Amino acid sequence: MNPQLSLLQPYPFERLRRLFADVTPSPAHSPISLGIGEPRHAAPDLLKKALADAIDGGLSSYPATGGTPALRQACAAWLQRRYQVNLDPATQVLPVNGTREALFAFAQTVLDASGSGATLMLPNPFYQIYEGAAFLGGAQPHYVPSDPARNFAMDWNSVPADVWKRTQLLYVCSPGNPTGAVMPLEEWQRLFDLSDEHGFIIASDECYSEIYFRDEPPLGGLEAATRLGRHDFRRLLMFTSLSKRSNVPGLRSGFVAGDADLVKSFLLYRTYHGGAMSPVVQAASVAAWDDEEHVIDNRRQYREKFAQVTPMLAPHLDVSLPDAGFYLWAGVPERFADPDKGLTSDEGFAKALLAQYNVTVLPGSYLARRVNGINPGEGRVRMALVAEPAECLEAAGRIVEFLNASA
Repeated sequence: MNPQLSLLQPYPFERLRRLFADVTPSPAHSPISLGIGEPRHAAPDLLKKALADAIDGGLSSYPATGGTPALRQACAAWLQRRYQVNLDPATQVLPVNGTREALFAFAQTVLDASGSGATLMLPNPFYQIYEGAAFLGGAQPHYVPSDPARNFAMDWNSVPADVWKRTQLLYVCSPGNPTGAVMPLEEWQRLFDLSDEHGFIIASDECYSEIYFRDEPPLGGLEAATRLGRHDFRRLLMFTSLSKRSNVPGLRSGFVAGDADLVKSFLLYRTYHGGAMSPVVQAASVAAWDDEEHVIDNRRQYREKFAQVTPMLAPHLDVSLPDAGFYLWAGVPERFADPDKGLTSDEGFAKALLAQYNVTVLPGSYLARRVNGINPGEGRVRMALVAEPAECLEAAGRIVEFLNASA
């Protein structure tokens, strides 16, 4: 067996099941889960129709790994409309089966562990696929902590010079999961300068880009590169999908775009990896990328929920409206920690909330790693406001009641 498999950590939801193993949820309350970031708004009808129309004849041939010209053109056209960037759909865009598999597979494409010290840099807290990609690619992960005092920006100053020199791949996530923070242009400039100096590749995870709460949409990596005159997008690849944008996580459809050399190498890897997208899914994806009305309505629904729920929780928890995404990253009172039982405050909060009010949230410490004695997710919980407004408001009301009762 691949010895690197032994390095993989339990997924956050597996740890959550263990935490709740001895908990009996309150029978007086209907269950509400804010724990999983799975979109629950309705999928757009136009996408469903495109799927149905493509079934006839869409399953009778092998798809090309590079995708159809129509899909690549639709993705490139969306990038131009959304970010005002121009890419060659034939050489700078590649369809993928969602960002999860692509983020993992890309690391296997670019990491060179033949020597010693290969390093993959990632934010902390983070999407656990980044860490798994490092381990199975033979690289050492280096965790960069977020700074709550700076809107959860990454503390790049904490990275030693010798780590920058060893880094081959850097994952960034903007808007961030779980914090919702968006990287500003000056931060992109710094990363590009470091990439030029040390030669590492930047993989920009942008799957939450279309759910935002400010007037100006979040800045993307390709957009930042264009503004800074980096029109070849050297050593940069962005990753996005329809899962959150169009509420179709089960469709498994997204794309990567950027540096043509990276796209070419990734296409070669995926040809052997078996990463071709179904023709039926490709046809539906074209319809989704071509339409913006359903995205606007989806964003409206999230904005309305966050506008109602955030003010309810803010007087009781350390929480505020994020830049983007569909999570609240809330600090919880230290009184919920139980050192005798080995529980951090976020674990104690989650456990007691389920037992007393049947609401599930995810402990923030499960989304991060302890480095130099500090886990930057500890003391926080992630709440996914993905359900209907009434259910989210009910959950918020229960949380307020729970906090008042435990004060």
